[in-house]
Amino acid sequence: MPTTDAIPLALRPYLTSEHEQLWADADQFAAEHVARRVPRMEATPRNVERELPQLMARKGWFGVGIPEGLGGMGVGHVAKTVLIHRLGVVSAAAAAILQATLIPVGAIGHWGTAEQKRQWLPQVADGTMLVSIAVTEPDAGGHLGGIETVAVQDGDAWVLTGEKVHIGNSHIAHLHVVVARTATAGVTASEALTAFLVEHDRSGLTRAPHRPKLGLHGFSAGRLILDGVRVPADNVLGEVGQGLYVAQSSSILYGRPNLTAVSLGIHEALVATTAHFLSNRPRYGQHLSDQPVVQNRLGEMQSRLQTALTMAYSAVHLLDSRLPCDSELIGAKHTGHQLAARTAQDAMELHGAHALDADYPLQRYFRDIQHTHSPAGTGEFQRIHLARTALKRPLIQWSERLAAEASWAHPTPA
Repeated sequence: MPTTDAIPLALRPYLTSEHEQLWADADQFAAEHVARRVPRMEATPRNVERELPQLMARKGWFGVGIPEGLGGMGVGHVAKTVLIHRLGVVSAAAAAILQATLIPVGAIGHWGTAEQKRQWLPQVADGTMLVSIAVTEPDAGGHLGGIETVAVQDGDAWVLTGEKVHIGNSHIAHLHVVVARTATAGVTASEALTAFLVEHDRSGLTRAPHRPKLGLHGFSAGRLILDGVRVPADNVLGEVGQGLYVAQSSSILYGRPNLTAVSLGIHEALVATTAHFLSNRPRYGQHLSDQPVVQNRLGEMQSRLQTALTMAYSAVHLLDSRLPCDSELIGAKHTGHQLAARTAQDAMELHGAHALDADYPLQRYFRDIQHTHSPAGTGEFQRIHLARTALKRPLIQWSERLAAEASWAHPTPA
């Protein structure tokens, strides 16, 4: 079990003994398997990391939210956050690999038929299959109304044509949840899209070569090209015309809290690295950490981290408790990123020129935190949603609706 001081006291109301064991397991895994691979991942950003996903798969972590009856761990959203958070402290790229598969897995669990769940989820749980979700497009970005990928019905099949970009795990996924336009006229905008399950080896589906990003080196977030990809009608996820809802609910219930956990790991690493540096940097017969002006800035960094920790874990605890918490999930993602980004800037300044050393981890944290802003909705989008909450304007509460419809991802609270 974790030592009593390993877990912040403020998180204990949200964690069971099972969560605490996962915390310890993830820390040990990160120390033994992730840390030593980080230098290689940073040195070869044009390579996709393939060993870590295999090791995580053996741990069963891709099935963290899949019920035991389908071969998974069935331990819910707090457990998922623990795993992503703890991996993120050592490598945000490793955390991204885990979280990117958990988003489409949630979509299949919530929207899939009984047969689709039986067919796909046990393979995810036993580590033989990874999944991606493909929504973002070159021109539309994350704007769902601008999706140009089309799916045309042809007998008992659908034919998909278009391009998707910034697709997490694109180069290692065996199955893609693709959202495409199935209607252009005669229906409301919310009924124009449909989600499809597309196997990676379908004829007409290609993956553009991996291109390194600013950060998250080793993590694949690439382009999928669909050129007349034919899938059977049984591969429709949800119903025809429900693609907008599949994408929205997956983003709110999985994308936002998952990215919150990634930013939380980076945030914790920033504070710990800075505290260690300041405590070992001589100045005026003492250390930088003894200077009040420095303590003031480090204290602010610690305060931000504590706020982000509480917001993240309280939000997913509400989700596991089957309570309406869309705004809390969105607020945790928005605030978590904003606070971590400010801490990253402070850390760079407190380190001085030492922060610019390519071999020092601070530069990696600064680059990696940029990747938790845009995915699953930019800050502007999050603030608009939160403003509507403040104005008490009606919004779909996906956390409430899907908790009632699909209990598989919500273990009964103790």
